[in-house]
Amino acid sequence: MQNPPPNQPASENAKTALGLDANLGAALGYPIGIIALIVFIIEKDNRFARFHALQSLLYHVAWVVIFIVLGIVFAILSILLAAILGSTAGSILGLLITLLWLGAVGLYILLAIVAAVKAYGGNWFKLPVLGNMTEKIVNK
Repeated sequence: MQNPPPNQPASENAKTALGLDANLGAALGYPIGIIALIVFIIEKDNRFARFHALQSLLYHVAWVVIFIVLGIVFAILSILLAAILGSTAGSILGLLITLLWLGAVGLYILLAIVAAVKAYGGNWFKLPVLGNMTEKIVNK
């Protein structure tokens, strides 16, 4: 959990350019990425909403990249191991890969919900790696 940046007032009780409370605008961006995009583009004054909107966008982009990489790796593994082990073992492997995929999707959704709850609570928190990138961009 982070405090507001130095010399910046806590503005989570203010309104965004969309007319939403800042904490609501920040929270909605995590589960609904398009809202984060709109808030980030329109919002110029409220640093709290802008920070969380950009962090949410980076979160979604990072997960898209993760899903693409996982899809490629799983496809290659499935083809190779099915060819080596045969169809029965390939079916079992397919089930395991599907479970891993569902676990990744579940983690994506769970983290988005946790981030939304923290943002709604008015917390200035930074996600690992993405939070530092977001802070550098928002502070420019």
